Amino acid sequence: MTIGIIFVSLIFMVIGMAVQGQLKSKFKIYSLQATRSNLSGAEIAQKMLNDNGIYDVQITSVEGQLTDHYNPLNKTVNLSRDVYEGRSIAAAAVAAHECGHAVQHATAYSMLMLRSRLVPLVNISSTLSQWIIMAGIGFMGFGHGNPTVLLIGIILFAVTTLFTLITLPVEFDASARALQWLGTANITAPEEKTKAKDALKWAALTYVVAALASIAMLLQYILIFMNSRDRN
Repeated sequence: MTIGIIFVSLIFMVIGMAVQGQLKSKFKIYSLQATRSNLSGAEIAQKMLNDNGIYDVQITSVEGQLTDHYNPLNKTVNLSRDVYEGRSIAAAAVAAHECGHAVQHATAYSMLMLRSRLVPLVNISSTLSQWIIMAGIGFMGFGHGNPTVLLIGIILFAVTTLFTLITLPVEFDASARALQWLGTANITAPEEKTKAKDALKWAALTYVVAALASIAMLLQYILIFMNSRDRN
């Protein structure tokens, strides 16, 4: 059964790499295409926040590529340098998406609030679950039939899986808010908005793959647990 875990992990690792490769390719292409508004990512972010009546969120520049994120704890929209300074379709899409999260926070969007509440628990479960699951499988391999340790690991891993599922509507909703605003605010022309939508679609797919991988692994662990019970 552990061979099944390795096989599933390899499949989703390959799929994840393929999606990441396509995402980087799309962003490379759209990073070379300017928007008709010619606003930088930072300017777009500030305008979207202002248009939504949000004045207590700071926009910052961070190092790295595709490291853009919204931090609800200190209310900051953190944009990678290429997005912060860029005047491209890709920069507009990412900046508006991250501000979409800020709008979610300001309007107390239920799924974002739920995900934020789960963060402390997920930090613990993601750290401990794999070690406990490995220990549980190891104990059974050495002839110790009690699968309780494995069950504890599965419960912890299920919390992480739940987090990946809750993340999906949060990300899709942020992109929907971004795309709607980009059009109504005349930041992008219709054809530019289509390309921005394409870029955000591939970004969202990375979360979809992560969620599917987590579900598949959870099912594998549950099968191991059920088989161990049948043998006892």
